Amino acid sequence: MSGYYNALRCSTALAMMVGGSVAAYAQEPQQAAAQDGSTGIQDIVVTAQRREENLQKVAIAVTAVGQDDVNSAGVADVTNLSKLVPALAAAPAGGSFANFFLRGVGSYGGNAFFENAIAFNFGGVYVARPTASLGSFYDLERIEVVKGPQGTLYGRNATGGAINVLPRGAQLGEYGGSATIEVGNYDSIKAQAAVNIPLGTRAAIRFAGQVANRDGYLSDGYDDENGQAFRASLRFDPTDTIKVTLVGDYFHQGGKGGGAVLMPGPVTPGAPDPDDRSSSSNSVSIAEVARRFPTLVNASNTGLVLMPRNDGFIDSNFYGVTGTIEADLGFATLTVIPAYRRSEPDYLTYSPGYSATISEIDNQYSLEVRFTSPSDNRLRYALGGYLFKEDQTAHNGFYQGPISTTNLDPYLETKSKAVFGQLTFDVTDHFRVVGGARYTKEDKSLSSTLRQITPANPNPPTSTVTGDLSFNKVTWKAGVEFDAGPRSLLYANVATGFKAGGFFVAARNNTYAPETLTAYTVGSKNRFFDNKLQLNIEAFYWDYKDQQVGFIGPVEISPGIFGAGGKTVNAGNARMYGSEIEILFQPSSRDRFSATLQYLNSKYKEFTYVQVSPSGAALRSACVQTPNTSTPVVAPARLYSANCAGMPAVNSPKWSFSGGYEHEFPLGNFNLTGGARTRIESKRVLAIEYLPEEKQGGYMSSDLYLTLADAEKHWSLTAFVNNVEDEVIYAASRLRPAVPVVFNSLRPPRTYGLRGSFNF
Repeated sequence: MSGYYNALRCSTALAMMVGGSVAAYAQEPQQAAAQDGSTGIQDIVVTAQRREENLQKVAIAVTAVGQDDVNSAGVADVTNLSKLVPALAAAPAGGSFANFFLRGVGSYGGNAFFENAIAFNFGGVYVARPTASLGSFYDLERIEVVKGPQGTLYGRNATGGAINVLPRGAQLGEYGGSATIEVGNYDSIKAQAAVNIPLGTRAAIRFAGQVANRDGYLSDGYDDENGQAFRASLRFDPTDTIKVTLVGDYFHQGGKGGGAVLMPGPVTPGAPDPDDRSSSSNSVSIAEVARRFPTLVNASNTGLVLMPRNDGFIDSNFYGVTGTIEADLGFATLTVIPAYRRSEPDYLTYSPGYSATISEIDNQYSLEVRFTSPSDNRLRYALGGYLFKEDQTAHNGFYQGPISTTNLDPYLETKSKAVFGQLTFDVTDHFRVVGGARYTKEDKSLSSTLRQITPANPNPPTSTVTGDLSFNKVTWKAGVEFDAGPRSLLYANVATGFKAGGFFVAARNNTYAPETLTAYTVGSKNRFFDNKLQLNIEAFYWDYKDQQVGFIGPVEISPGIFGAGGKTVNAGNARMYGSEIEILFQPSSRDRFSATLQYLNSKYKEFTYVQVSPSGAALRSACVQTPNTSTPVVAPARLYSANCAGMPAVNSPKWSFSGGYEHEFPLGNFNLTGGARTRIESKRVLAIEYLPEEKQGGYMSSDLYLTLADAEKHWSLTAFVNNVEDEVIYAASRLRPAVPVVFNSLRPPRTYGLRGSFNF
């Protein structure tokens, strides 16, 4: 087993230094060494294109992150994955929801109707619910982040890219396992364990689990962690050409959940400094809002408009069962993946500034069938079909205080089916052409009750909203690849992505249209100096049409009567262009340098949305606004159109940099490894009002770690400090309705601790 863990350690050490840019644990340990037998940087095997390939030979932008990176960077769930992937921004949306942005593509949402524009896949299965991605970051092979539209091989809701989380499966003929325990400040304790047990020569089973508990980062206990996860994987090879895998997983998320802070600004200049991490529910924050809006809010938090309170909670459960059948047919490999997932988010959050109670039961069924040609064919292909069905039963309650209570009880059903194919043809030994297409048909239906209680209408009738939508789309990809040398790849491609339209709950005008993206990409992947230097460069231009933008906006409860709720609109068109450079330098087996630099220039060419002002006064927005009289509104409320054309895209810093260094010191029968990584970003905007409080300024955040391990890598002890600067970094921003003040969610402060691991 020592060879196994040596390969694992070497691969994941590289990933630490790259900041997750190019390194991860390879699927098969023997492939960790450079394929040409030379020393230097190791090759990594990924499956981003639905077949095993050397990462440096894959003509798309892929970031791979190993399990050790996840642990050492303190990445407990997908919302902090952006620490390791410069192009990705993962933002909490309250409760169990998470939103993803890649190179400016993404949207904010936090209710049953929301779907991400970045596809999240676990164990090869697309996961529709943005609530169900949080408890999977343990006992992993790797995480792959694929940048750019994946409309051919991934399809559904992969407008801006895909996140693939690949758990470790059961291994035949191997008995072994691992255990890790970590303790740190904020009374943090986390434990992971896994064991692999052979069942004869043709079967094996693997069990893995994790428990995590931590006090909250905010003053009243919000931003805590409380989770328990378990996974079982059974592998059975009935013949030499057939492999069957069955995986079951469970995750429970508890605790108080995510919180927010009241932001100082023009409207609330006396709000606590965000450095204090003083929660929005504390008396100082409530008193500041009461001072500015005395007719709506009072210091005892019992007024017409209520402020956040301390009774938030999460009690969510997530389950999944996935089967994978792989059959070597000689001319191709047949892969069949049936899967079922159930999500039961249940929480009360004040992240948007008011009370939001969410409970859902979401059932997802999917089936994917693929034929993949051998990798040594002159014509290589991946052909397949996909079926997807989801039904959602939910209760969404939004309580602003006595001024307004809105209850929605939707039932949604989604059916999607697709056929796809991607071909690669070797024109010569060094020049290839790539082409692919996918046809998708998607149907959605809605039936929902809707009721809003206000002082003027304390006993309103319950309305019923229904609807049916149908979409179909062909997405495609075309490109060329050229081997400029033994370790140099040049590529160029054009690819498209598509995300279907959908519903939000309102009495009328409650739908939005699909969004599309066309991406133009040129890139190069290279190794130099006897495999010691790796240099990858990519330039891109993205044309984003009919972007779906989610926000807290005016939903029509009855004709002319508007309430605040989760709303999605097609805001307009945007363009993003830029470049990304990845450098990995390993001058010796004990020294590793890395750097990743991304430049991103984003701008909305068209961006207009409608917002309501309850008082009739102008909106709090940096965008150009004009009165909107398209729909009659009961006075004194007034509708405004906000025009944000020319503004940068949300969550799109112009510059992002990740860098690191690691050195290994031999100490007889032991090794001491010290390392550092840092992330530097320029300013970014976090919400569509473009207010000063909604902007994250430029920052630098660094991590340090020191690991002592025995020479055989059977055990290790790591001391770590994350966010050494104790930088306050905003993760998300929301402008509250009724009282226009801003609440921001924060990323973790400085954390430190000890981590011990044992492998057998």
